[in-house]
Amino acid sequence: MNLPTHAAPEGDTHRRHPAAPELLAPAGDRQCIRAAVENGADAVYFGLECGFNARARATNLHLDDLPEVMELLHSRGVKGYATLNTLVFPSELPAMEAAVVQLTEAGIDAVLVQDLGVVRLIRAASPDLPIHASTQMTLTSAECILAAEQLGIDRVVLARELSVREIRKIHSQTKIELEAFVHGALCVAYSGQCLTSESLGGRSANRGQCAQACRLPYDLICDGQDVNLDQVKYLLSPQDLAAYALVPELIEAGIRCLKIEGRLKTPEYVANITRHYRRAIDAAMGGRSVEFTPQDVTEMELSFSRGFSPGWLNGCDHKMLVPGLSSAKRGVRLGKVVSVRGPRVRVTLLDEVLPGDGVVFAGDRELGQEQGGRVYEVFGAGREVELTFGRDAVVLSQLHPGQEIWKTDDPRLTARLRKSYSGVKPQRRVPVEFEVRAVVDQPLRIVGRAANGASCAVESAEPLAAATRHPLTDEVLEKQLGRLGATVYELKQISTEIVGQPMVPLSVLGGLRRELIVQLTESAQARPARRIQADALDRLRIAPRPADSDRESRQLAPPQLRVLCRSLGQLDEVIGNDVDRVMVDFQDIREYRGAVTRARQAGVEIYLATPRIQKPDEIGIFRVLAKRGADGFLVRNLAGLRFCQDQQIPFVCDFSLNAANPLTIDYLQQCGAQRVTVSYDLNREQLMEVVAAVPASWLEVVIHQHMPMFHMEHCVFCAVLSPGTNKTNCGRPCDVHAVEMRDRIGMEHPLTADVGCRNTLFNAVPQSAAEAVPALLARGLRDFRIELLRDAGGELRDLIRVYRALLDGRIAGKQVWQRLNAANRVGVTRGTLEERRNPLAIL
Repeated sequence: MNLPTHAAPEGDTHRRHPAAPELLAPAGDRQCIRAAVENGADAVYFGLECGFNARARATNLHLDDLPEVMELLHSRGVKGYATLNTLVFPSELPAMEAAVVQLTEAGIDAVLVQDLGVVRLIRAASPDLPIHASTQMTLTSAECILAAEQLGIDRVVLARELSVREIRKIHSQTKIELEAFVHGALCVAYSGQCLTSESLGGRSANRGQCAQACRLPYDLICDGQDVNLDQVKYLLSPQDLAAYALVPELIEAGIRCLKIEGRLKTPEYVANITRHYRRAIDAAMGGRSVEFTPQDVTEMELSFSRGFSPGWLNGCDHKMLVPGLSSAKRGVRLGKVVSVRGPRVRVTLLDEVLPGDGVVFAGDRELGQEQGGRVYEVFGAGREVELTFGRDAVVLSQLHPGQEIWKTDDPRLTARLRKSYSGVKPQRRVPVEFEVRAVVDQPLRIVGRAANGASCAVESAEPLAAATRHPLTDEVLEKQLGRLGATVYELKQISTEIVGQPMVPLSVLGGLRRELIVQLTESAQARPARRIQADALDRLRIAPRPADSDRESRQLAPPQLRVLCRSLGQLDEVIGNDVDRVMVDFQDIREYRGAVTRARQAGVEIYLATPRIQKPDEIGIFRVLAKRGADGFLVRNLAGLRFCQDQQIPFVCDFSLNAANPLTIDYLQQCGAQRVTVSYDLNREQLMEVVAAVPASWLEVVIHQHMPMFHMEHCVFCAVLSPGTNKTNCGRPCDVHAVEMRDRIGMEHPLTADVGCRNTLFNAVPQSAAEAVPALLARGLRDFRIELLRDAGGELRDLIRVYRALLDGRIAGKQVWQRLNAANRVGVTRGTLEERRNPLAIL
């Protein structure tokens, strides 16, 4: 017989459909785990107190607590994923290996990883542990994914910048499981490619310490003149992603896991958003339309919202994505101020307001004009009411007619959400099915299977006797086996085979039921059998190679200086200054032909830089570059690496591949890289650790550059200098205007666009590693690079001259730094390669 289920919320119909996507919820702490479980999550992801996760400010979980946490999750049919999604420095690799072993022993279901070297370490230490490529790995195409898949990755968390159409194309070209974000905050920069916090204050986003510089106001400067944008100040702060209406399309496109962002959010937020997306998935899998009422959307906005949008899932609409009017959580628009009279504020309403509600009056946060508090009393009814506030909560004299008012908190909603996960009894139960065989003269046998994967089987101690008065019936079995109220289980279905009218005492059924529950609990909490292989790090250590380890011969070889140019004019000047090795990175792909011709005529080695991002339909850019006949590529993503492998093109790996430890560098070498540019996240001591751990001939170090801070799909040129919405209709203002963005302290950071119309905001202040060069030379390093931005004329010639003198030993590193600092209008910073950094400094 089939019984109705009472699981909250909305049942568990999604489990019956093999193509149903997993709903993955964030868990910054244990309360968030409970909120996710009780409101419909299929899996949760969390960070560890020991580090290695991209949300260092979350509460996170202790490794020692994980066995208990995983038992709880598995008993409820929910998976648990640990985030190891940061770059890992050389000295941290032993701690990472130990953490992987402990995670495996705790029964973790998968780990999320950014660092390519860490993927190798996990595969060596725990071969059976599933690995999910974090969005921090910046996998944006089938070509990128195929390169990563060779390392043994089981699932890919796609970049947020992909559209549904692009996701569908990737799914058609790969077999790996795909995961996509559907709700939460959007980074303006590609995850894994943002160096802003690192550049400005030594707080690396690739280490979980993002300072959220994208949420700050900026002024726009175009061709030397300030652009009047009125109230539009937050030029890099996207609205939040809310893709509930696109759930059916994402499922159809091949997404197998829908992910909610928010490990820094409250348990109420987790409960609220999880609950709504559970409804959306169940509706889509049931063939029903996904319909959210205005009240549904309002409830989600009240938990957290900077304004909802579909992000990039419908393609690029730069004006919609970044309206630029605010960067703060505001909830829902409540209305406008009409007047202030005495202690009362008269407002026109768009939504209901009640005593206790939290509100904020819109104003310029940077000038301290935004204020708010809790409503104390409401006078009147309808669309126009009067509000009062607690003493000193709001400075009424600063309010003015027409000022917007926003509702930021609803205590009744908060209480309802808290109730969904804070009670003693489970709100969401695990369906279980029993098969019963009751035959006279044979033991009673009951076999059970639960939706969380648990199983059980029991038999009565004695054969069943024939009944004289009360034979066993289906109804008795349903009633007795359905008494599961104190457990996480509920009876979903029972099938019976009753032969010969047996009699079963209720005490026997009760005892068997209790044994079934014990077995189900033990089965659900059983940890998967996974191999752990000792000394993984030792087995991965790089074996000395005669050709690589001859440091004395390396020290006798002259250092090589390469110069990266960003225009044909720069290339001409660099070649004219007797530089014989150049790299070029142009906005206009047509200019590469001329660049290669000029280099060939001058007898200069030339490498062409690939874009940092390659999306579906963009592999043709690599083909065009290959036709130019350069000496090689400067590869900036895994798709470019794979292309060079296939086409046998010599290549150097750039900083954007995030090589921060010897395991990653060794992997890129095995892929065929001539040299690897080390990650910009390394400080001086960490760089020296890397140089000591790998052959110096494998490395290239950038010793002068403007740090590329934000690298974005979002185009500021289009958003504010064009009437268009994307690259198909923007008119390409990036081709004709020089643009800077001025931050709060007056620094004017140059903004550029690349061949794919992606923007990069560079630090206004160049960074010099001159003082580290002597130590690098002493360790055998011979390949160095300086990167130009807008340098020209005498400034460019002096730059090349002073670094050549440094490499030749004719000038000290400190002198280089002092001369450049004096000559440059905004000075020069030591940046990430200074001896010690203040990790709390930012803007």
